[in-house]
Amino acid sequence: MEDTNTFSCRELTTANWDDLVGLFGTHGGDGGCWCMYLRSSREDFNDNRGDGNRELFREVVGRGKPVGLLAYVGDEPVGWIAFAPREEYPRLNNFRDYKPLDDQPVWAITCFYTAKRVRRQGVTRFLIENAIRVAGEYGAQILEAYPSEPGEKTNDSDIYTGIYQVFIDAGFKEVARRAPTSPIVRYQIH
Repeated sequence: MEDTNTFSCRELTTANWDDLVGLFGTHGGDGGCWCMYLRSSREDFNDNRGDGNRELFREVVGRGKPVGLLAYVGDEPVGWIAFAPREEYPRLNNFRDYKPLDDQPVWAITCFYTAKRVRRQGVTRFLIENAIRVAGEYGAQILEAYPSEPGEKTNDSDIYTGIYQVFIDAGFKEVARRAPTSPIVRYQIH
């Protein structure tokens, strides 16, 4: 297991866009998603799957607002966490289990991607801890996430929102569970 001190992170910007492309590969992370699933309508997402979503997300990154962090080992990108103010993810409101809990201004952690060679080595926890720090630097007060509770036969695509216990270990508290497998966790930054 690698020591998490070997990881570093950088915010995703247009300057390191190619690092995200290299990490995600030709399929864009999970089947052409390119972190647009919750940022667009179902129709727009499906119409743009793959290259279209990549270009749309590149435009989002080009706006200069926070979108997430890349984790590195040396200069090699090995992990990704997407987070931004919840209003950047309008499709979250379409899911009964994840509708807003209150009128608090929250930021949302929506997905992760980790290179196979460093999985189960603390990349997710490292990225969560740094997302707390960076979101706080942007003035976020509450960071919210929608993790999975994997069963015995869980594949990687089932846990793209992160693992419940990793969030709890990082100091998040469960604040709602509208369905048995749909927890909402929050971290109070300020």
